[in-house]
Amino acid sequence: MIVTISRKELKMLFASPLAWLLLTLMQLIPTWILLGRLDAFLEIQSQLLQIANPPGVTELIILPVFAMAGLVLLMVTPLLSMRLLAEERRNHTLTLLISAPISITDIVIGKFFGVMVFFLMIIALIVALCMSLLLGGNIDFGLIISNVIGLLLLTACFTALGLYISSLTVQPAVAAIITLGGLLGLWLIDLAADGGNQWLQSISLLRHFERFNQGLIDTFSLVYFILFTATFLILTIRRLDSERLHG
Repeated sequence: MIVTISRKELKMLFASPLAWLLLTLMQLIPTWILLGRLDAFLEIQSQLLQIANPPGVTELIILPVFAMAGLVLLMVTPLLSMRLLAEERRNHTLTLLISAPISITDIVIGKFFGVMVFFLMIIALIVALCMSLLLGGNIDFGLIISNVIGLLLLTACFTALGLYISSLTVQPAVAAIITLGGLLGLWLIDLAADGGNQWLQSISLLRHFERFNQGLIDTFSLVYFILFTATFLILTIRRLDSERLHG
């Protein structure tokens, strides 16, 4: 049933121009960043050759592409998650959905995975773009794998938060605005954490992603991402369960 709901979400998503617009946007921006970094890399390449252990293509070109992708996806996620439950409620189909012989958990996880499959497509396109650099140099695949894992975990957190907020309102636009506000708040936490505040650093999503971006897959960041995602998925399930019980 989870697979069926995920397929339905993907089908509805690609039936609108939004999905194609976001896919195009998420290809144009990383390409622009990559070409800019590549141009800068070529300008300083002669200077790098004089260094004993110079940073390579992966560190100077690919890592900034993934770092920027994390920020862009922060802006994109509200547009994808806003309609997941809010639109169902606005169209009066949510009552039929939660009263159907399907568990609330299947509904929530199915919708969550539907968006995550879309994000997986975006990340795959970014990886394919970075692979084009193999034509002119070597790439650190370990760093790329670390960034892919980090970006997937980061988007899972964004999606879980957006899904929960979508369950609280009738209007998708309102859900998008609140989600964007929440994610921007998390970004501000990351900026505030630059001051050395350890407590803020420990709750900043983007700060944890930076570790993956640097090739550090540490247990604390991994657990934090998983707990953040699970918390908002559970809150969404409880919200819909309450709605089913009380009508």
